[in-house]
Amino acid sequence: MSDNKAGVDLSIVIPVYNEVQCLPALHQQLKEVMDAVGRPYEIIVVDDGSTDGSYETLCELHAKDNNLKVIRFRRNFGQTAAFSAGFDYAHGNAVITIDADLQNDPHDIPILLAKMQEGYDVVSGWRKNRKDPLLTRRLPSMVANWLISTVTGVKLHDYGCSLKVYDRQVVKSLRLYGEMHRFLPALASWMGVDVAEVPVNHRARMFGHSKYGLSRTIRVLLDLLTVRFLLSFSARPMQLFGTLGMISFGIGSLLGLYLSILKIAYHRSIGERPLLLLAVLLIVIGIQFMTMGLLAELMVRTYHESQGKRTYVIREILE
Repeated sequence: MSDNKAGVDLSIVIPVYNEVQCLPALHQQLKEVMDAVGRPYEIIVVDDGSTDGSYETLCELHAKDNNLKVIRFRRNFGQTAAFSAGFDYAHGNAVITIDADLQNDPHDIPILLAKMQEGYDVVSGWRKNRKDPLLTRRLPSMVANWLISTVTGVKLHDYGCSLKVYDRQVVKSLRLYGEMHRFLPALASWMGVDVAEVPVNHRARMFGHSKYGLSRTIRVLLDLLTVRFLLSFSARPMQLFGTLGMISFGIGSLLGLYLSILKIAYHRSIGERPLLLLAVLLIVIGIQFMTMGLLAELMVRTYHESQGKRTYVIREILE
């Protein structure tokens, strides 16, 4: 699945969930754009458990287009899983992602490809003039983009835009879980990739309704914490847990020393003082954190060594 297929230069990955009305127009627009680009391509559509006839429509389109590949899930696994499956089966040297709802404009693909030719590994679309409602979509998105950029250190105006182009090595080196497809540029940053962002057209939804709303906010925030940990401490978890443990243990020890001096030197009663309970609690928590760090170190080594997974990514080798 991961080997490059001769003759394919570009792979377009599209997750689909109940977008039957959009599919014919999307396919036609993609065909026009990609034929004009003039580079060998494949379109990989992942049907994420649709129940509205999307798969039947895709079968009809597939019968007419040899460049179209359709992957059908047994049930709805989510957008991240759909992207992951598309990446696994993509053969192109560059992988393009786009939503199926026609809000992303396929005519922007050549702009992203041209930007990649300048030497970037990831080029992300920026929906500068979004056609979505302000309170329910744009405002939460602005807050989320600021938060993700601040936490991950990868500054983008629009993490939620699915229209992106990735170098093949980027998507083949990553494994996605939860809602992490939106964090792909940040996850790829540990590889030392060059990321660019270009304004793209954003169109109002013509058919159906959005499948993703505010209900995902908490899950996205939790995944953001995971991404922060993966970027900073995935190969050295003891530095995180050990630091927290040392701080907690140190404060608890200082409080314990202070109480001991009061007891020994000034003969004061400390048995009923809340400070004694806090000191003991901090010392115990500190020991627990350091123990968690040691266990995490063992898990990290098992993870890398059992899969033969390296802790680095090579851009090229000159021989």
